[in-house]
Amino acid sequence: MSAQTSPPPSSAPAPAPGPTAPHRIPRGPTWWGVRTVAVLEARQRIRSTRWKVALAIWFAMVGLVTAGIVAVLHRSSFGYVGYDPSETIGRTVFGLVLLFVLFLGLLVSPTLTATTINGDRNAGTLAVLQASTLSSWDIAVGKLLASWGAALAFLVASLPFLLWGLAIGGTGVLAAIGAVLMLAVVLAVVCAIGLVVSSLVSRPAGSAVLTYVLVAALSVGTLIAFGLSAFFLSSTETVRVYGYDYSSSAASSDTCEWYEDERTVVHTEWTAWLLGLNPFVMVADFTPSSDDGSFSDPLSAISAGVRYAQAGQPDELDECYDGTQPDGEVPAGTPYWPWSLAAYLVIGVGAVALTARRLAVPTATLARGMRIA
Repeated sequence: MSAQTSPPPSSAPAPAPGPTAPHRIPRGPTWWGVRTVAVLEARQRIRSTRWKVALAIWFAMVGLVTAGIVAVLHRSSFGYVGYDPSETIGRTVFGLVLLFVLFLGLLVSPTLTATTINGDRNAGTLAVLQASTLSSWDIAVGKLLASWGAALAFLVASLPFLLWGLAIGGTGVLAAIGAVLMLAVVLAVVCAIGLVVSSLVSRPAGSAVLTYVLVAALSVGTLIAFGLSAFFLSSTETVRVYGYDYSSSAASSDTCEWYEDERTVVHTEWTAWLLGLNPFVMVADFTPSSDDGSFSDPLSAISAGVRYAQAGQPDELDECYDGTQPDGEVPAGTPYWPWSLAAYLVIGVGAVALTARRLAVPTATLARGMRIA
């Protein structure tokens, strides 16, 4: 009986595996990609000692300014009988502190993003992110969220002093929350502007200067442009004047009357939209005026000034001031903050989109001296 032998093993090679589909890198933003970039950026900022020192200086500065404002207002209102100035003081303190925080935010926010892209490119760390599975949108949005979070940290440090003004009275809780949220939107847009400038300019120093120029154009340039436009939009027109008509021999020299006269009329209503691009006007216009209709606090005063600019110069002028004519009320105009908010959102989204386009790889052209890795 013969033993059965197993067949010899086959020497034919195993079939090669079929081609696998390449991993597709997403073109748009993804949650995991944005979170990864934002966490990396946030950890770098938290480890920095200078950022913590700046936050402490910010807290001390806002606190000293708030305490000084409260002391001055209480001292100036001391001695009035039958008058409770708490509401006026509260609205004034809240308004001044809010505008001061916005002013400091416009100074600090550009430094958080103005060198974030070209600085990483010069250090050779940006190419590592671009060579990974992260999309250009992940990098752009992640860096923006990290910078915006740092800016919001400064805003959070100011909240105790804003609550101080809110506790004094005169400002509604919902109005205060809305004003703070509007300020946060402004900081986000400023961070987006610094981000796109950092992607367009190769040198960090140049991008920082250009970002400050653009922020100054929004906060100061809009006011200058509105003021200069008054000289080019003025004309001589016939208006009705209530006062002393010295040109008429029959008019009494001690009695006010209506008469027509040629006056220079400035049409501020044609360029009042420039004020809507100003961040201070945007935040102040969102806050409702006081219940008594006065504009003794800074936010109501800014909002009333915008309404007067919207209405333009009236066709009837009161130059008598003898009390026979009713006092002029603040013109009822359309609030500017809705279209201001829309304009800022368009600027912010456009800046992020352009940043993502600049970060996309492979790139067709490179600027002279730009480092890849």
